[in-house]
Amino acid sequence: MNGAPLPPLTPSEDKQWAFISHCGGILGCVPAFLVYKFLGPRGRFTAQESLEALNFTLPPTIVAVALNLVAFVFVFINPDIGTVFSMLALLVWTFLTIFSVIAAIKVDKGQPYRYALNLRVIK
Repeated sequence: MNGAPLPPLTPSEDKQWAFISHCGGILGCVPAFLVYKFLGPRGRFTAQESLEALNFTLPPTIVAVALNLVAFVFVFINPDIGTVFSMLALLVWTFLTIFSVIAAIKVDKGQPYRYALNLRVIK
């Protein structure tokens, strides 16, 4: 690689990667981070939407991972309590999935999406 800057995304690619960054919310914050980091500089819409998706998915991802870790520990101590924490983690992922799909559908139409419950800590 010669270090030359990559060309900007075409309008179609820009919309596509913005869509993918929201769809990636189903898997947590990692897809939005990767799109923001590597493709955001190449497209304005991609940068804007992947940052929005990253800010939205980061806190629930952290909460779900923490709940799963606690569930894993409690499974050996008291399986009933472990199950409760697992179910809470499942609820967090369900919430994340539903709102990520809603955002992806809106963005696929070329419209920016703003999550109502978004901390927007990463600027």
